[in-house]
Amino acid sequence: MSRIDDTLDFIPVRFAVLTVSDTRSLDDDRSGDTLVGRIEAAGHQVAARQIITDDRTEIAEILRGWCADPQIDAVLSTGGTGLTGRDVTVEAHRDVYEKEIEAFGTVFTHVSMAKIGTSAVQSRACGGVANGTYLFALPGSPGACKDAWDEILARQFDYRHRPCNFVEIMPRLDEHLRRK
Repeated sequence: MSRIDDTLDFIPVRFAVLTVSDTRSLDDDRSGDTLVGRIEAAGHQVAARQIITDDRTEIAEILRGWCADPQIDAVLSTGGTGLTGRDVTVEAHRDVYEKEIEAFGTVFTHVSMAKIGTSAVQSRACGGVANGTYLFALPGSPGACKDAWDEILARQFDYRHRPCNFVEIMPRLDEHLRRK
C-alpha cells in the first residue's frame, strides 16, 4: 500500500512551471500560482517560471531548454491540453519526450472522474521524460492543477513515498545518454 517512510530524508526537487495561455499574465495566472504554491509548500524549489502563448514550436523550445538546464529536474506546464484548435501543449510535449509516462494520463483521468465526472474525457493531460527531466502537461484550471499535484505528483515527487517514486529513479533517467 502507498505510504511515506519517515525513516528516509526528504529530497527537494527543482521545478519549472510553464503556463500556456493567450490571455494570462503573471498577475492573473491562477493555475501557475496554484502549482508554485503547492511545490513550495511541499518543500521543493521553483527554479523557473514563464508564461507563453499557444505556439507549439515555442512551447517545445522552452521545454527543451529547461530539459538541458541542470538546475531543473521537472517541468509542469498548465494550459493547452484541451481539444480546441489552439490547444497544442500536448503535441509540443510529445515533440520533446524521449519516453511517455502513459499511466499518468490514465491516473489523472481517474482522479478527474471523481471530481468532474465524464467531463474528464476532454483533458489530454500527459507526462514524459526527456534528457533526464520529467515533463507533465496539466489542464489550465486551478482545480485540475490542484488535483494533479495533490493526488499524484506530490507523492511521486516525495523520495519517502513507498513502494516507489519518481525521485529515486532520477539519477537513472539519462543513463542511456552516458553509455558508450
